[in-house]
Amino acid sequence: MTTVRRGAAAFAAAAVLCTGFAPVASAAPSPSTSTTPAPPAVPAGLYGTKDPTYDGVWRQSLAFIAQTTSNMQPADEAVAWLTKQQCATGAFASFRPDPAKACDQATMLDTNATAVAVQALTGVKRASTDPEPLAKAAEAGASWLKSVQNKDGGWGYNPGSPSDANSTSIVLSALTALGQKPGEVRSAEGKTPYDALLGLAVPCSAEDGPGAFAYQPDKDGKLLANADATAAATLAGLGKGITARGVNPQQTPTCTDSAKRTMDRAALNGASYLATALAKTGHLNTPPMPGATDPTELPDHGNTADAVVALAAAGATQEAAGALRWLQQNSVAWAKESGPAAYAQLILAAKAMHVDPRAFGSTDLLQELAATGPAPKAVPSAAPQASDDDSGSFDLWWIIGIGMVVGVGIGFLLSGRRK
Repeated sequence: MTTVRRGAAAFAAAAVLCTGFAPVASAAPSPSTSTTPAPPAVPAGLYGTKDPTYDGVWRQSLAFIAQTTSNMQPADEAVAWLTKQQCATGAFASFRPDPAKACDQATMLDTNATAVAVQALTGVKRASTDPEPLAKAAEAGASWLKSVQNKDGGWGYNPGSPSDANSTSIVLSALTALGQKPGEVRSAEGKTPYDALLGLAVPCSAEDGPGAFAYQPDKDGKLLANADATAAATLAGLGKGITARGVNPQQTPTCTDSAKRTMDRAALNGASYLATALAKTGHLNTPPMPGATDPTELPDHGNTADAVVALAAAGATQEAAGALRWLQQNSVAWAKESGPAAYAQLILAAKAMHVDPRAFGSTDLLQELAATGPAPKAVPSAAPQASDDDSGSFDLWWIIGIGMVVGVGIGFLLSGRRK
């Protein structure tokens, strides 16, 4: 769940637009005649000030999740903005500039935005004075997600696109948040979401990326390790929602290929890969963008936060501790530049490690997040709030597997997603 995922989507879209309008640009040298549309204005009620085209629903939902797990209730204005973004089918697009206009075949529906909105609305419902409409909206979103499940059991970024680890994992988290059993959600060919994720797991015997998950197979069908996908699938495989906390006892994850592949074993293998990756520098890196003149890898704040949550959920808090310290020392400026979703990621990473997000180094992350949108409301202490165990649990296979995955708890932390 990384902000990087959405950033890449925006980059790809920008590339397409640039390519499509290149002939017009060469024929009309005056910049004033450019046909590139201006970015939509940021509407009232939305968190953040940047163009919401690719992440409006995503960043709003993550802000809600970070706040509702911290005894803060989003403002009614902000909640109304999110609910108005939903289509009649229950689906969400990444952003609808005119929610009064009904969704049609041209609306780019987004499984990731829908899944995270389902979780956000579920959390907001708990302290709402009118919870029924929010509950219905969340259920409608989940129903739509199940209706667009791929034959292999997974989900792609948009309905009908090939399954990927990130999208499948965030949908699993949404279903779990509603108390549903993802293992019973079967495709037309009888496949479950776990079948799709296991198909993207890199074996421990692999020379490159043992234990990791791939985002998707490459054009030759090869599985290439992807840290973002690994953090997402590790969380989903361990069996809880995105607000999970670190668990005891501490255990160092190892990578083991079993004769019969299971999701809990694959999740621990994923945690092992993340622990090894973090041990190198204390954080994850991101490769340069295609065509960049500087080949130097840069620190990846979002995926590092995701990895912290995944490791904490697997009981590997010791392996995650160094990365959390690095985030405390280096990531506040990144969050300020990136916006609400980034602040939410850091808040969830802190909470996963039982660190107060109000004292994240020298920064109050909750205050900084609140400043990016309508002022939230404090929730009375008696009001039920989402916790590690409120988001539902997975099926019997996970409960049986708990003997090996001692006390595992988890939440799929979306790092800002922009594939």
